Amino acid sequence: MKLGVIGGGAWGTALAQVASAGEHETLLWAIEPDVVESINERHENPLFLAGVPLNPAIRATSDLADLAGCDAWLVVTPAQHMRAVLGQVADCDKPLILCSKGIEEKSGELLHKVARQTCPRAGIAVLSGPTFAHEVAKGFPTAVTLAAEDEALAERLRDRIKQPTFRIYISDDVAGAEIGGAVKNVLAVACGVVEGKGLGQNARAALIGRGFAEMTRFGLAFGARRETLAGLSGLGDLVLTCSSVSSRNYSLGKGIGEGRAAAELLADRKTVAEGAFTAPVLARLAREKGIDMPIVDAVDALIAGRANVDEVLDALLTRPSRAEGV
Repeated sequence: MKLGVIGGGAWGTALAQVASAGEHETLLWAIEPDVVESINERHENPLFLAGVPLNPAIRATSDLADLAGCDAWLVVTPAQHMRAVLGQVADCDKPLILCSKGIEEKSGELLHKVARQTCPRAGIAVLSGPTFAHEVAKGFPTAVTLAAEDEALAERLRDRIKQPTFRIYISDDVAGAEIGGAVKNVLAVACGVVEGKGLGQNARAALIGRGFAEMTRFGLAFGARRETLAGLSGLGDLVLTCSSVSSRNYSLGKGIGEGRAAAELLADRKTVAEGAFTAPVLARLAREKGIDMPIVDAVDALIAGRANVDEVLDALLTRPSRAEGV
């Protein structure tokens, strides 16, 4: 099975590295001409994944039509651009493995629904979990969830992609796998604020715990299973991205906690912090469903500039006491 990768950022490049193990030819589509050139000529991606030698079996292209000869695609575009990119290949009937994390801001749709609307004949799977791209590309041990409603498809894709250091657990809970990855991005921004403000490790641990409660409430309301949210694509990814500046969302929050404006930080980034785009739609969906998500609301207010860090902290810390149950 020949795999194509749509998206030449850090995560797309890391997944191409995984897919090319064993000298499997892998085709990566990127919009940046210098990324295409550097991968083909020097087997590196210095713009997004500096310092990682890439397998020569990876070939890059800037023409999406070149991926027509691949048997399945790993879709690693930013969440807010997935519909537009897939719209260029709307007749696709190949399996699509969605590897981005987020919720479409305009429609409020999970990404597997966006993909089904855009490519109705394609089989859909979701790959999610605690994955820093540079560690995956270097072959560090990693475990992820691969979710698809079609178990046979999930098994076939798992058997093609898995490596000894890239362990894949399959699931049929597509919504659960996507919701965990989307919500954790917003919570990682909040944990970064805690770091930037110097509030200590106790506060960060408390935020992870209460943030997981918010993730669970939201997930259950939208059809996810509790065990999926407590697994790799939910709690596992939450712990990773709430603990390190290697997380784009965490580093965004850290800058906000240090006193910089969200708009300034977002304008200065060459990579996408999906939590900034997910926060407003997540907060809106929660309000519409009557789901209590105060941490998500706080991040939404910070990103939109409706409140500063001290104001959202005061609002969170003065909330009425309640029982701990979700």
